[in-house]
Amino acid sequence: MPAPALSGPQYLREGLKLVLSPGLRLFVLLPLAINLMLFVGLIYFAGHQFSLWVDHLMPTLPSWLSFLNYLLWPLFVVLVVLMVFFTFTMLANIIAAPFNGFLSEKVEVVVRGTDDFPAFSWGELIAMVPRTLAREMRKLGYFLPRAIGLFILSFIPVVNLIAAPLWLLFGVWMMAIQYIDYPADNHKLGWNEMLAWLREKRWQSMSFGGIVYLVLLVPVVNLLMMPAAVAGATLFWVREQGAEAMAQQQKITQS
Repeated sequence: MPAPALSGPQYLREGLKLVLSPGLRLFVLLPLAINLMLFVGLIYFAGHQFSLWVDHLMPTLPSWLSFLNYLLWPLFVVLVVLMVFFTFTMLANIIAAPFNGFLSEKVEVVVRGTDDFPAFSWGELIAMVPRTLAREMRKLGYFLPRAIGLFILSFIPVVNLIAAPLWLLFGVWMMAIQYIDYPADNHKLGWNEMLAWLREKRWQSMSFGGIVYLVLLVPVVNLLMMPAAVAGATLFWVREQGAEAMAQQQKITQS
């Protein structure tokens, strides 16, 4: 039976328990180490550029409206934080994509209690790289035009006041896409079919994407929450009957 619409926190909580279990820790350590190095590098760079970025985005106001700077500054700080967050998440997921796909496989084995996937081998992991990276490029192709549009919007005076809320909503949706796509891709569900399936479960998807978005904003904690999000998304796939989407795709292919 599909879970309630606001089940995102439950999926993430159970996903965290799964990745901390002895049988799955091994598949978490390597992507965790990669994400840690990337995170440290990005934080170091962003720390040196943060004030400059905020100053560039802040609109130039006439002197008689200068008091508004104190109101607008926090908004543009949030905007820069969201941009840095998106950059880190995007890079981390591209680099860790093969490991995340493999982790999703192993989580599904644990959840279903049956193993329909090939046994682990480094050869199998390497063989997953082209497919998973191609899928990440597809996500990037979906993300970039929309992100560029929002980025341009951020520089338009007055209109840019809505940029931060739009980034937030878009970010929540992208988190759902990013992580739920791992189990969907493992089962060879097409990109458009995956998006259609998520739209059918829009509230469940936004609930999951929202909680993932929130925890990934927390420095250091986000490193562990990335694999937890993969596990939680796999639970989402299994319990929200992702197999139905696969069956529907097969019917369309055969007709």
